[in-house]
Amino acid sequence: MARDMSDKDILKMELEQLKKEVNTPRTPVSATAPELISFVETQSAEDPLIKGVPEDKNPFKEKGGCIIT
Repeated sequence: MARDMSDKDILKMELEQLKKEVNTPRTPVSATAPELISFVETQSAEDPLIKGVPEDKNPFKEKGGCIIT
């Protein structure tokens, strides 16, 4: 797409994007970090990566072993 555009058009697009980004409301990390921590802690009880998947509900568990006779 950029190959079909002139340098002037590309600069206009970049300027428009920067104008949008300047007006985006921002929140300090110090304010969002505690919220993020509490969210992760409340959701960790249901997280299968933390507590694991029960053997009977694991869809990737091998159904049977290899038998060599």
